[in-house]
Amino acid sequence: MTSNAQYLRSSPTSVGPDICIVGNGAVGKTAALGLAQAGFRVTLLAPPAKAAASDDASWDVRVYALNHTARNLLSSVRVWEAMDAARVAPVDNMTVRGDGIDAEGARAGLLSFDAYGARTDALAWIVEDRNLDTALDAALRFAPNVSVVHGRATGLSVAPDRATLSLDSGQRISASLVVGADGAHSWVRGQCDIGLDYRAYRQRAIVTNFSCEKPHQGVAHQWFSPTDGVIALLPLPGERVSLVWSAPDALADQLLGLPPAQLAERLATWAAPVLGALTPLQPEVVRAFPLALIRPHSMVAPRVALIGDAAHVVHPMAGHGMNLGFADVATLIQTLLAREPQLDCGDARVLRRYARARKEEVLLMQIATDGLNRIFSTQAEPLRLLRNVGMSIVNQIPFLKRGLIAHALGK
Repeated sequence: MTSNAQYLRSSPTSVGPDICIVGNGAVGKTAALGLAQAGFRVTLLAPPAKAAASDDASWDVRVYALNHTARNLLSSVRVWEAMDAARVAPVDNMTVRGDGIDAEGARAGLLSFDAYGARTDALAWIVEDRNLDTALDAALRFAPNVSVVHGRATGLSVAPDRATLSLDSGQRISASLVVGADGAHSWVRGQCDIGLDYRAYRQRAIVTNFSCEKPHQGVAHQWFSPTDGVIALLPLPGERVSLVWSAPDALADQLLGLPPAQLAERLATWAAPVLGALTPLQPEVVRAFPLALIRPHSMVAPRVALIGDAAHVVHPMAGHGMNLGFADVATLIQTLLAREPQLDCGDARVLRRYARARKEEVLLMQIATDGLNRIFSTQAEPLRLLRNVGMSIVNQIPFLKRGLIAHALGK
């Protein structure tokens, strides 16, 4: 079968798409598919191609908790159904526990959500990075209106009507709009006059996978600890769970030095009552990712729009970093389609509308995750009491829970 996508090699030839997307992650690839489907000519600038990895039946340690906005977007570009459904786990219930102790000696501070109460089929879906990436690559190979260029940008120049990327190959790509989807340390953002606020959390996300003795029943568990950070165990298909432990740096060093079996024993304090004994999945893989708050002062610049981690990086405790990126993509597509006929897709007025449309949700998520991290990092007894009592109170007020659930679902 002949592919519709064009994989261009290094040459001095210029290409003139409507939109050039810089970045090869899930958000950038989804943007390329969605914008092309909306009728735009799109070039995706990706790093030099690597040799394809062999099929691996192991479970990827990097997973995402995708909400309804993400699923709807991926379905619209025919990627959701192309993923291996046997490796996608719905989250039917979520429990969040604090670090308080009640009069009977049991843990206090509990917040729970369930799909039935939210009148939805699932709160979220746990998807492996590799499963999603494979489906996106397959869709790109046959996507009309998408050209994939493998190379690295070395320069960005902006004229009143076009933006031009210079590549290390000598090639130049001129487009009405450049979309920066190149991650937290975005090269595109760095070429623009966009300041940012950066704060390292001095934490790392420790990720790995386990099998569990007791069925997880589709429940995502999360525990807050002022000394140990945030521990999350997310359901995978079968009796398996994925760990995301946002640990202070000193503790992260200790955890990374442990064999996975000892790491499982360390988790028993939280996991044993609900999941029983944990056993590392084979092959035993443990990875770590540094955590930071990155808040660019703008999501747009002349002829440039930022999406995904290039536009905002938040603490992973709520699991919404990827969801924010997919919401960026959906909003950018809607904004470009709604523009006046006389305005091109890189017009400053159009880009300002995109930035305004994303400002509130992004700001709320930044404030919420950063605030929760601060509150649960303190060991001051009055704040410990307040946060645990607060969680229990919210858990008993239906309209507050409904609001939280709606936000989490992307609705």
